[in-house]
Amino acid sequence: MLLSVNIQEAGYSRQFPTLKNLRFSVSPGELVGLIGPNGAGKSTTVKSIMGIIHHFKGDIDVNEYAYIPERPIFYAQLTLWEHIDFLFSTLATTDETAFFQKAHELLDLFNLSAAAHSYPERFSKGMQQKMMLVLAFLKQAKLYLVDEPFMGLDPKAVKKLLLKLEEEKEAGAGILMSTHVLDTAEKICDRFILISGGKLIVQGTLNDIRKLSHLKNGSLLDCFDALTEDY
Repeated sequence: MLLSVNIQEAGYSRQFPTLKNLRFSVSPGELVGLIGPNGAGKSTTVKSIMGIIHHFKGDIDVNEYAYIPERPIFYAQLTLWEHIDFLFSTLATTDETAFFQKAHELLDLFNLSAAAHSYPERFSKGMQQKMMLVLAFLKQAKLYLVDEPFMGLDPKAVKKLLLKLEEEKEAGAGILMSTHVLDTAEKICDRFILISGGKLIVQGTLNDIRKLSHLKNGSLLDCFDALTEDY
């Protein structure tokens, strides 16, 4: 097990917790979709796993992970390549030649090679998000926490991201992907965790969710609507 989550309650204040009684896990070689509408508690869940939420009760057992944030995070005074250099300095056991070869491959994949020595504060939102992808995949982690990854990406970049996630999954990585883009999640996720209003609605495969929603051939969106009509 790469990730085991048992959240009794979590949020930005003790008086008004965002999440209650949320339990799930992620195993090697699977992509689990954490899905729900805006404000459902998806980002709060990810922050709880990372240990950066203000109020938390429960237990988190998490492997070493790479994080792809919803909003790009970077140092304004460093170029893209200097971010890559800095990342390498934090990974003491990484083979230098292999690391920087991988860096060039990822920059080429996401069309950032020409911007390698530029400052990310001058990038478009899409370029900044692709920079986050490069840095995350450079860690070659066993677990990836991916928070609303499609924001700001054009269709070609989305396709490249999905192919890269599949590649990492096939190599044995576990992936928890938070998203409200249900049509894409339906196509790529092995299992789903549906939350609404900070509560777990249901978890399982698409077939499991169809059975619970009594929609034999329903889309993930249809099932989600049926299961959350009282929330």
